[in-house]
Amino acid sequence: MKVYGIKNCDTMKKAMNWLADNGVAYEFVDYKKAGVAAAHLPDWASRAGWEKLLNTRGLMWKKLSDDERSGVDEAKALTLMAQYPSLIKRPVLDTGKQLIVGFSPENYAELLK
Repeated sequence: MKVYGIKNCDTMKKAMNWLADNGVAYEFVDYKKAGVAAAHLPDWASRAGWEKLLNTRGLMWKKLSDDERSGVDEAKALTLMAQYPSLIKRPVLDTGKQLIVGFSPENYAELLK
């Protein structure tokens, strides 16, 4: 199982603490440092939906120009997320069978136990 995200993100810390507290083994991949986000985005979008992956509530989204934020479709969303990995909702947990985007203790408990 791999957990993709950004190390300094509070939501990532909560997710990794939950996984550790519940004895779930995982490999963490910092997709900003490893540069793997662009390669995984098409697969993630087909499995979870680009709308779920695109974080429109974060600071990075607010920093984009009006032109960048307008008329977003799948192609534009994938381009923006590849260019600005901080736009990818965190964490992205890939169990091999399912892809879980975002963190909630209830969702993790239901899907991982």
